[in-house]
Amino acid sequence: MAYRHFGDPRHLDYARHGLRFLRDAHWDDALQGYDWELDWRDGGKRATLDGTRHCYGLAFVLLAAAHATMAGIDEARPLIAATYELAEHRFWDAAAGLYADDATPNWIVSSYRGQNANMHMTEALLAAYEATGHLTYLDRAEKLASHITQRQAALSGGLVWEHYHADWSVDWDYNKEDSSNIFRPWGFQPGHQTEWAKLLLILERHRPLDWLAPRAAELFDAALTHAWDADHGGLCYGFGPDFTICDHNKYFWVQAETFAAAAMLGARTGSERFWDWYDEIWRYSWAHFVDHRYGAWYRILTCDNRKYSDEKSPAGKTDYHTMGACYDVLATLARTQRSEPTQ
Repeated sequence: MAYRHFGDPRHLDYARHGLRFLRDAHWDDALQGYDWELDWRDGGKRATLDGTRHCYGLAFVLLAAAHATMAGIDEARPLIAATYELAEHRFWDAAAGLYADDATPNWIVSSYRGQNANMHMTEALLAAYEATGHLTYLDRAEKLASHITQRQAALSGGLVWEHYHADWSVDWDYNKEDSSNIFRPWGFQPGHQTEWAKLLLILERHRPLDWLAPRAAELFDAALTHAWDADHGGLCYGFGPDFTICDHNKYFWVQAETFAAAAMLGARTGSERFWDWYDEIWRYSWAHFVDHRYGAWYRILTCDNRKYSDEKSPAGKTDYHTMGACYDVLATLARTQRSEPTQ
C-alpha cells in the first residue's frame, strides 16, 4: 500500500522482507501450514511457540500476497493461488459455504466457528481479485459476504455476531466472561459491523448487487446507534444482545475502520450525514488516539479517553488497521475529489 501511494522503493524492500519471513520462518514445510507464533531471537528461529493453524492467519497471508502483487512484486503472485488452495483444502466448509476457524498443527479442525476469519478472508479475496482479475476470488468473496451479513446475521437480530457452533448456529455464550478478548471477544463488535460495511462497498464496486449498499448502511448505522459515546466521543468496543455496552474502552482499530466506512458510504450515497460522521470520528481520533510526537495510534483508551499505556497497535499487526483505513479513505477522496478533514 505504501509503495503504491508514495512510490518509495524502500517500501518494496520491506514488503519483500515480509514475504520472505512468512516463507522462511512461519511456514512449516513438514506439516504444510503457517505457525502462529515463533520465538525469534538474534536473527534466528529458536522455537515454535504456537503451531495452531488459523484461517484468520491464512487470510492475512493471502492479503499480503495480493497487495505485494499489486505493487509489482512478481514472486508474490504464486502465493495467492497457493494460499487460496490451502484454505480451500483445510478450512472450507462446503455445506455451510463458510470457512472453519482453526486447527491443530497436524490439521485437526476444531469445532469453533467464527465470523472474524470469514470477514478477513473476504477482504483478502477481494484484494486477490483486484490483483489477478480471477473471478474465483470474487465469487468466493460474494458468497462469504452474503452468508455472514445476511444469512448468519438473520440468526442474531440482523447484526453480525462473532461466535458459532460447528453447525453454524449462534453461540451466545462463547467467551461470555471475556468481552475484551483480542481475537474472540464476546458481544457484538461495532468495529466489525462497520468493517463489513466497508467490505460490502468494495464488493459492490466489482459486482453491483442491489443489496450491498443498503446492507452496508444498516450495519454502519447500527454500530453508531448502539456504540457511540455521546459523552466522551468515540465508539465503545462492544455491546450485548440487549444493546447495553459490555466494554466501554475505546480501541484504535474500531475508530479507524469506522471512519473509513463513513467516507465510503458518503461517497457511495452522497449523504452528508456519513461525511459528518467521518469528520467527527477523525476529529476524535486525531485528538485522542494519534501520538503527535512519535507517530502511530495508541491502542486502547479508557471510556473517558485516557491511555492505558504508550503501547501502539500489537506487534503482529503493526499499523494494519489504521494504514489500511487511511489508504481506503485516500482512494475514496481521490475518486470524489473531496477535501481532507481540517485538523
